[in-house]
Amino acid sequence: MTAPTRDLVHPETSRLVLTDVLFALSDPSRLAIVRQLAAGPLPVAACSAVGADLPKSTRSHHLKTLREAGVIRNVPHGRERLLSLRRDDLEERFPGLLAAVLATAG
Repeated sequence: MTAPTRDLVHPETSRLVLTDVLFALSDPSRLAIVRQLAAGPLPVAACSAVGADLPKSTRSHHLKTLREAGVIRNVPHGRERLLSLRRDDLEERFPGLLAAVLATAG
């Protein structure tokens, strides 16, 4: 098995769109992933605990939606991929938004 090396596209901070971010955060499964990542980066496989009853393709879709909205980063890390919350980027572009969302989620 080869290591994943494909670089995925992540929007620049200045190009984050509020409606895209809010849409990405509006789904309970995606919000659960974000809440998990708020504690720190995780390998992609670790996020399978969120929505364990969902098909892998659905989880992949959720991760893609979060990445394309600029909420998370998905980068190669050794033989796997590492997910992280773009907390600083979101705070720079939309001050207080992520903190408010995380404080009310649950």
